[in-house]
Amino acid sequence: MAPIYFDNLAGTPLLPAVQEAMSGYLAQHWGNPSSQHQVGDVANAALEKAREQVAALIGAEPREIVFCSGGTESINHAIKGVAWAQAKKGRHIITSNIEHNAVLRTLRALKLQDWRVTSLDVDQHGLLDPAKVAEAITDQTVLITVMLANNEIGTLEPVAEIAQIAAARKIPMHTDAVAAVGVMPVEVKDLGVSLLSLAANQFHGPAGAGALYVKRGTPLWPLVDGGVQEHNKRAGSQNMVGIVGLGQAAELALAEMDSRVARTRALKDFVTQGLQARVPHVTINGHPELCLPHLVSVSVGYIEGESMMIMLDEEGICVATRSACAAGALQASHVLLSIGLDFAVAQGTLVLSFSHLNTKQEAQVFLDKLPPIVERLRSMSPLWKG
Repeated sequence: MAPIYFDNLAGTPLLPAVQEAMSGYLAQHWGNPSSQHQVGDVANAALEKAREQVAALIGAEPREIVFCSGGTESINHAIKGVAWAQAKKGRHIITSNIEHNAVLRTLRALKLQDWRVTSLDVDQHGLLDPAKVAEAITDQTVLITVMLANNEIGTLEPVAEIAQIAAARKIPMHTDAVAAVGVMPVEVKDLGVSLLSLAANQFHGPAGAGALYVKRGTPLWPLVDGGVQEHNKRAGSQNMVGIVGLGQAAELALAEMDSRVARTRALKDFVTQGLQARVPHVTINGHPELCLPHLVSVSVGYIEGESMMIMLDEEGICVATRSACAAGALQASHVLLSIGLDFAVAQGTLVLSFSHLNTKQEAQVFLDKLPPIVERLRSMSPLWKG
């Protein structure tokens, strides 16, 4: 029997249409889109079609899309590229303290190169106050980077409001939108950002394919030096099979957006209500309204999330305890600690992320299997007093 998969933030299964597009391209085409002959022309046509598909998903112009190897590279390129391009203007960057490690560790690398980073606190729901951003801006500020949606608790940040503040001071604004693009409607013009990162594996495209939106006129140095591919912003021959898959996944996500959101939100509501009704001493993390439609973060008191995850896995149910990129870390999630959870409660957290392929029947199996697991683990916990 196939496992029940509720870890779609770690990666989503390829849809049949995406697989078909990728395998069809792989079987018939091998050209380099930079080659100026008929074989290269075919590859270039496929490349530009995918660029149009991705641009349409986020309401951008095709020329503003730079293909890359995934969300992590996209984030690195945005942050380092703007920082390097504006080093003579200033060396100060503003962010929040609940960003993904791809942002945090990129900023840590820049700090070693004498950039200064201001990391701002969030409230108990994970929301960043735009006024704090405005207060943190100095004459040396060259970039503001704040995620659109948190990948552990699902809270949606006021990116559009922050981007207005940034624009008024002529500061580029980047948002890590990896957890949101393809999952919910995202329009770059509504957000007003200068740069946006996305990844195909969040909406049933291939891992290892992503893109960076770069608004025209945004100062940006290449992260990878070499040729003039991607409008001289990202050197190297493009991963055409991955890009074709990304484009097809983007087209499907846009066409099916309303139905997918409705389905995942219904599953989220069903699971959230079931947890609160059937498992005592649980906390649902994140903002109750400003949140991703497909993510549930629940902290179960008096036990460890990893133990629950392992026992659920033995029952054929795949969930997470935190971001897949931080899995295996012994410390509690920096996101959960930042919203005020104590260490013990934070360690008892599960993260479920749904796709439109999941069913209510699968969710019911999870709700039936979890309570006895919690009861068993609590009976062994020195913290549990019944």
